[in-house]
Amino acid sequence: MPPAERRPTSSASSSGHRSAGPGLSWDSVELAPVVLVTGTEQLLGERAVAALIAAARALDASTEVTVLEAAAYTGGTLGVVTSPSLFGEARVVVVQGLEQGTEELLADTLAYLGSPAPDVVLVLAHRGGQRGKKLLDAVRATRAPVVVCDPIKKDSDKVAFASAELRRAGRRADVAAVRALVEAVGADLRELAAACSQLAADTSGVIGVDVVARYYGGRIEATGFRVADAAIAGQAGQAVVLLRHALATGADPVPLVAAIAAKLRVLAKVAATRGRGAAAVRDLGLAPWQVDRALKDLSRWTPEGLAAAITAVAQADAEVKGEGRDPVFAVERAVLRVASATAL
Repeated sequence: MPPAERRPTSSASSSGHRSAGPGLSWDSVELAPVVLVTGTEQLLGERAVAALIAAARALDASTEVTVLEAAAYTGGTLGVVTSPSLFGEARVVVVQGLEQGTEELLADTLAYLGSPAPDVVLVLAHRGGQRGKKLLDAVRATRAPVVVCDPIKKDSDKVAFASAELRRAGRRADVAAVRALVEAVGADLRELAAACSQLAADTSGVIGVDVVARYYGGRIEATGFRVADAAIAGQAGQAVVLLRHALATGADPVPLVAAIAAKLRVLAKVAATRGRGAAAVRDLGLAPWQVDRALKDLSRWTPEGLAAAITAVAQADAEVKGEGRDPVFAVERAVLRVASATAL
């Protein structure tokens, strides 16, 4: 059966998610004669490729898979691995690291696009950069599926990712537990996925905050967001304790200051929408739980106090990035100033 006639894998297409920009998200892959997987988030790229292979083998268990490393490619190899086989079995050819591809690979692939081989799915994996741009543009011009695997940076998107991971594992977790998990291990998506897998395998029932704390409590307490939460709540002593624990366990002052700044930015954004209706709040692009949390925190703040806290953190940000002599002192002073600003 030619790849163009194949149906998308049910496991990927059932989620119904699409990327925010043009193209498919990693969990909505579709089989086609040529598929481009692009983006710098390696975990999602690997999953997209694996989903394509699984989809092909779901249609034909005898599907042969060939992986080519673009940096080591020699001329003519693509023609050999995509040429008709003796038994006519379906094939998936994966070209890894297209951004490091040789000139021979780029030329052979450009030529291949004009006449893709029957019963072959060619997967081109490109992890970013300008190399191979002519080829990428040519692939897009054929209207081949493009799977977008960009980094997940927003906390709200990481919460959605972790929740989906647990659902795929047949598990449920309350929202507070997922947020706590993201705060603890969300800096790296692969680590977050591994944490979800561990919780799914090692626990039972609905996953709550207590379960997450049991497995990742030390890390939760040491995160910049926990420091920020304590400071914004006016709990100066607790904030300093958490800050010193974070620094003692290897945390860098720069992201700690960034975490406090991020929390204050959310407070400022939500404060600016007061009296402007629900539409203004929706335009902020924040998750509902972030808005609810900010509204609760703002009950302790005046506009003057918020301005003083933002000024203190801006000063600390400059100092931890080179303008000050002691980054640790700068971040601790900022924490104390933020905590005391709640009383202004």
